Amino acid sequence: MELFGFAKDVGRRIFGKESEADQKIREMLEADNPGIQDLDVKVKDGTVAISGRAEEAAALEKAVLMAGNVQGIAEVDASAVAAPAAVEEVDYYLIEAGDTLSKIAQQFYDDATAYPHIFAANREVIKDPDLIFVGQKIRIPRQPA
Repeated sequence: MELFGFAKDVGRRIFGKESEADQKIREMLEADNPGIQDLDVKVKDGTVAISGRAEEAAALEKAVLMAGNVQGIAEVDASAVAAPAAVEEVDYYLIEAGDTLSKIAQQFYDDATAYPHIFAANREVIKDPDLIFVGQKIRIPRQPA
C-alpha cells in the first residue's frame, strides 16, 4: 500500500492550518493506534506521509484510513511503513449518501445483520456505527466472521 486517495473536503476536522497537521494527525493515530510502532507523520500539500513498523497489514490499512479520513487530506503515502503481507483480503468502500453499515453489509455479504463485522474491522476509523459520513473510506473484509 503506497499511495491512497481521499476526498480532501470531507472527514473529521482536526487541524486548522497545515502547519499543525503533522502533530494533530500523529496524536490522533497514537490515541487509537491500530498497531504502528515508531510512528512518524509528515503533511505537505494535502498529502500525509506516514512511516514506522506495522504489526500486521490490517494495522497499516487502518492507519491509512484514519489519516486519510481527515478533512484537508487528499492522499496518504504509506510507502515508508514496514508491514507484513496481508492475510485477509479486503475491499475499500467509499460511503455514499443514504448508506448505513447494514446496507453496506447487505451489499457485500447478502446479510444486513453482518454490519458488526464491518464496524469491528473499522473500529479505529468509525467511532459509532450510526455515525458514518459521505466521502469516508472504510475497509470491508471479504469474508464476514
